[in-house]
Amino acid sequence: MNELELLADLHRDTERQGPGGQDETRLALELSGLRDRQDLSIADLGCGTGAATLVLAEALDARIVALDFLEVFLDALKVRAIKAGVAERITPRHASMEALDFPAASLDAIWSEGAIYNIGFSRGVREWRRFLKPGGILAVSELTWLTERRPAELEAYWRARYPEVDTASAKLAVLEQHGYTPLGYFVLPRRCWLEGYYRPLQQRFPAFLKTHGNSPATRAIVEEQQQEIELYERHSEYFGYGFYIARKVAEG
Repeated sequence: MNELELLADLHRDTERQGPGGQDETRLALELSGLRDRQDLSIADLGCGTGAATLVLAEALDARIVALDFLEVFLDALKVRAIKAGVAERITPRHASMEALDFPAASLDAIWSEGAIYNIGFSRGVREWRRFLKPGGILAVSELTWLTERRPAELEAYWRARYPEVDTASAKLAVLEQHGYTPLGYFVLPRRCWLEGYYRPLQQRFPAFLKTHGNSPATRAIVEEQQQEIELYERHSEYFGYGFYIARKVAEG
């Protein structure tokens, strides 16, 4: 297996592939105003195994395209959707968010929890805008600095892995520059990282290593994941995921 396949194998049996929580998805829904609307068309980009997709399907009168570039995640989503009784509302789609083929102005909302980093925040909000109807909703969670200053080791770690990491004020400015009106912002609480993501992932490490013969590649992945976890445990007051909810402004 290559590195991507190994990462997919590590994450495929976890509920989430990034920090988050059902309560936080529901809060974003309240801020978006989508609950009061009918017959919605929504795309969940980078859906993973469907943690947010299932909440959207249960809470909204909507048809949801759940898109991910890893089929193993979509296979897990299909099983979970059937168990939750919402499979008829969800259309899994194996595709990359870099090559979306939705018709222009066809979506009432684009949802993306912990995944927009794959193409970058600025590129994502700019390119995805054309798929939204006038007044359509963009809801994304994104790595965010929570303070103006932070420890040097933390700055170096995240700058090397995601150069677009920035403060909430900078992210909100990007939304405004690309034709959105911000509707809401909040920071995911610590439990969304630990209980919601890191602890279940850590429980997978021993079986993951054993399955792949404790190979150098798998050890390197586990060590990298563990480094990130330890950084969060030490420095969670300095960074986290911000949840951004915005409305597409009509062309003037």
